[in-house]
Amino acid sequence: MTLELSLLMFAVMLGFLHILFSAHATSRQRGYRWTASARDDPMPPLSGVAGRLERALRNFLETFPFFAALVLTAHVLNVHDALTRWGAVLYFAGRLVYLPLYAAGVPLVRSLAWNVAAVGLLLLIVALLR
Repeated sequence: MTLELSLLMFAVMLGFLHILFSAHATSRQRGYRWTASARDDPMPPLSGVAGRLERALRNFLETFPFFAALVLTAHVLNVHDALTRWGAVLYFAGRLVYLPLYAAGVPLVRSLAWNVAAVGLLLLIVALLR
């Protein structure tokens, strides 16, 4: 398995952790009775860590499909070089660091981590367009 595909698999696992952390924090804030309900009644927005984890999950879900499409396209086209490897590493590393930074409410550095992941996506795009 290529490094890029391995990092795609790890990114899927990271996405699953996003879901677990966000769901658990939401249940702790709203109660497990609410979690088990049909959730038909409107609720106020989540706050604190639960709100940050929900936003971090939403942010991950906005970028992950691009990463998956780029890695799978590189695999199908057999494009595996320094740009694809660095792109995949930067995306995954940026996203991995982003989650705890966002959960902890760390400003600026969190944005830097997001930008590292974005540079990774750009490297993958450049690799495929060359």
